[in-house]
Amino acid sequence: MRIQVEGQHPLSGTYRPSGNPNAAMALLAAALLTDKPITLRNMPRTTSTSAILDLAAWLGADILFAESGIVTVTASQLTQRVLSAEQIGSSVGVLLLVAPLLVRRQYVRLEIDFPLNRIRTHLEALRDLGLDVVTTHGAVECRAEAWDFKDIILSQASVTATGIVIMLAASLGKETIIHNAACEPHIRELCLMLEQMGAHIEGIGSNLLRVLSPPQFEGAEVTIGPNHIEAASIAAMGALSGGRIQIDGTRLEDMRMIGKIYHRLGLQLDLDDSSIFVPKHPQLAVLNREEDVDSSIETSIWPGFPSDLVAVATVTATQARGTSLIHEKLFNNRLLFVDRLKAMGAQIVLCDPHRAIVVGPSPLFGVYMASPDVRAGLGMLCAALIAKGVSTIDNAEALEHTFGGVLHNLQALGAQIEIE
Repeated sequence: MRIQVEGQHPLSGTYRPSGNPNAAMALLAAALLTDKPITLRNMPRTTSTSAILDLAAWLGADILFAESGIVTVTASQLTQRVLSAEQIGSSVGVLLLVAPLLVRRQYVRLEIDFPLNRIRTHLEALRDLGLDVVTTHGAVECRAEAWDFKDIILSQASVTATGIVIMLAASLGKETIIHNAACEPHIRELCLMLEQMGAHIEGIGSNLLRVLSPPQFEGAEVTIGPNHIEAASIAAMGALSGGRIQIDGTRLEDMRMIGKIYHRLGLQLDLDDSSIFVPKHPQLAVLNREEDVDSSIETSIWPGFPSDLVAVATVTATQARGTSLIHEKLFNNRLLFVDRLKAMGAQIVLCDPHRAIVVGPSPLFGVYMASPDVRAGLGMLCAALIAKGVSTIDNAEALEHTFGGVLHNLQALGAQIEIE
């Protein structure tokens, strides 16, 4: 897919973000733990969730699509125990299916086509739970083992590893203590769904969880929460375009830190329990001088500023009056996209793969951009929307991986986007 974006058109109106695709993937995996029906509302239409739904059906689950956004999953039985390298691809999120396969089939084989160090935390966690894990060239085999009590600590606060451990703890263990658990909104939603199914989980929303398994799982009806990354990205686009936007269907607890960090760049969000109002911003100005820069933006594990928003924050910094330090502390190479912003006219110095100095404001100009990755995609789209002239974004289907329908929704706000 190729899109043409004509910039400098103010975005105005009301926007509702789709369901959180990371939550959807975790809840779909949890739905396979039981043979009872599980109904999931507000299912996002993204390529990532479609892939998990297809895999769930291939594993043997019945998938019923009701009205828009409502899916009922009934896994009377799971008939497969092997996930191929083609099915897994490069998505670590697919590994969430390890939990239901171990619970329902007691064995899983993963054929992977990426380095094992990407899932080191996951494999360590499985071994800490007492499961038999064997790695061979290009594959991982794991066998289930029940336990009465386990007290484990994750080597990293990995969202996927935490999700797998919680599902296994609620199914195979009587009592499990999990230290250094991830506590992102989608992990919180997974815990609440498992509680509705009968499990007892203490410490939801924190990095210390105590999980007690039920005698058996029951069915559940769950509404998937809003995509806070999408909401925050749209808020920045509205402000930088000079428009005025209201974003409905959000959650205050998901947006508080994001609003705080945006405020450092002069971007003001008016937050309430279920909506965000983005007023018109004539100009952005950083508000506090911090040592050698005017503002410092650092990514961190939740509830810190999400790494998935580092691209949008960097674009915002190009329009804020002052000097900003963008520090990506969690992942390598997520700042390499700044070369595209520099080609558009931004004043950015990439200090190393984790830090960039941004001097603003800088007028941006439309350019050709190829193959945006999933995380940088909305950042590049944001830059195109505020740039002078027309930008071409090639392979824009990456935007649909976790932000289904975002292009059409932006068009409804006044964005001049032509989809080829």
